[in-house]
Amino acid sequence: MSGERTEPLRPHDPRALGDYEIVGRLGEGGMGTVYLARTPGGVLVAVKVVRADLAPDDEFRRRFRSEVARARQVPPFCTAEVLDADPDHESPYLVVEYVDGPTLAHVVEERGPLTAANLHSVAIGVATALTAIHGAGVIHRDLKPRNVLLAPGSPKVIDFGIARHVEATGGNTDTSQMVGTVAYMSPERFGVADTPLTPAADVFAWGGVVAYAGTGRTPFAADSPPATAARILTQPPDLSGLAGPLRELVGHALEKDPANRPSARELLDLLVSGPSRPAATAAALAGQPDLRAAAAEAQAVTGVRIPADLAGLIGYEENSIVTVPISPVPTPLPGPPPPEPRRRWFLPVAVAALILAVVAGAMMVVLGSPAGERAIASEGPTDGPSSAAPASDTLVIDDALTGPRLWQAKSLPAEKASCSFDGTGMVAHRDTKGVYRCSGPDDGVPDDVRVEVGVRLLTEDSCAGLWFRFAPWHGYLLRVCEKNIYLGTHKDQAVATIRTFPLDAPIAIGAAPTTIEVRAVGNQATVLRDGVEVGTVPLTDTQITGGRVLLGVYTERGAAEDGPYDVAFSNVKVWGLSGN
Repeated sequence: MSGERTEPLRPHDPRALGDYEIVGRLGEGGMGTVYLARTPGGVLVAVKVVRADLAPDDEFRRRFRSEVARARQVPPFCTAEVLDADPDHESPYLVVEYVDGPTLAHVVEERGPLTAANLHSVAIGVATALTAIHGAGVIHRDLKPRNVLLAPGSPKVIDFGIARHVEATGGNTDTSQMVGTVAYMSPERFGVADTPLTPAADVFAWGGVVAYAGTGRTPFAADSPPATAARILTQPPDLSGLAGPLRELVGHALEKDPANRPSARELLDLLVSGPSRPAATAAALAGQPDLRAAAAEAQAVTGVRIPADLAGLIGYEENSIVTVPISPVPTPLPGPPPPEPRRRWFLPVAVAALILAVVAGAMMVVLGSPAGERAIASEGPTDGPSSAAPASDTLVIDDALTGPRLWQAKSLPAEKASCSFDGTGMVAHRDTKGVYRCSGPDDGVPDDVRVEVGVRLLTEDSCAGLWFRFAPWHGYLLRVCEKNIYLGTHKDQAVATIRTFPLDAPIAIGAAPTTIEVRAVGNQATVLRDGVEVGTVPLTDTQITGGRVLLGVYTERGAAEDGPYDVAFSNVKVWGLSGN
């Protein structure tokens, strides 16, 4: 955290937390208050104290503990190191390395765009940090100039992996923060709520940060957050003011399609050791040995070729290929979805709908809605009509759906659709015929998966939708209707049925929940109702390779245009399968 400005403590501020003496205030954010503190040994650190309204939430504490565990796996290569945390304290707190330097945003605001050498230092430093962060299975989620500190020795990236998860639990983002966040958000983050977040979003933000540092403006600058979002979605970036290989690399990072962007490691490799590395890189590295060493260490960790002018810094032979594995993290980051044809995901209808929603004020919902987290694995058997999962199965999602937790309330006014909670379950609703998915955990799950959920059909011609192996825009869809269960594909907004299972006993409208289970293993799915097998379905679509589990509402074939259409879900559990 930055020492750009330290304020005196206020009357109600703590004077100590654990072993740390609080000596000043560094700032406030969505997570809480950041204090300057001193260890018993006299070392200055930054302590982030969680907001009082979040502290009583056990789910928040679990998520906080999980995110801290991940963040502590990130090597301190151009990052502010996570030093300590106490999620069980009355006021949960996180201790981070104190970085005595201004933010990139402050420097550009006060002095204008950076010189060529300083710009390349920032580009290399942030790429080095992202290489370390992504290598540890973490996504930053909120990379922007205010999270880049220009510290002596090398730039430092702060607030990785934890800030967005934590801030999300508190509802909508502050408007002043929203402006900065929107400017560095990748196009896929403005799409449907269930689009999975991947490291490619951080790479896009890297492009925006470097463009801002070099020109003094964001590459999609507009006079309002909605207008900025529209430009990110539909316009090429304005990179005037950048030149040479760095301009080309920034443009590559700002590709609309995440599959077309380089990885953070590729950015770093191209910057410091690529065949066309910018001439200014040599000047940047020559004057900053700490930055040179950090870049070389990050390259070594990720197994790339070390160039001659960096190899000697860390004791390797020239052009040797070195792989030093990072310690495994508790919950590895799932890989990005497989590449699709260029721009195929970028649907004009979705863009138009989004822009209308932004203008109507839905942007605050997009920015503030919690992403949700994968639940802690359970080792014991579960209650319910299904038999206990085999010992080789791992429970990765467990949510009673009695209130916002892993799944979240959402609405789409343009289509008069919503997901809400009534105390007994999550209700998915549409006023008119169609499909609507609720906001669930961002995390991917194993391809071989078992899903179990309670389903109620609340109105005529309503079907409960259960998506699995879903990565936009491809996945399998199980539709549970009154008289039939259908299993098929959902690709590019088109639903195709593979197999229909007529039900011997229809599901009564408004009745108690029926337990639906689907077990997908390899190229076959098995469907069960209340523990009794309904049938099996081949899973052979080569375009569907894995992804998330989602819930929502669908309408039966032949349904009237006007509804309402309502279904409810309860007690969703998802297991990753192995050894079956």
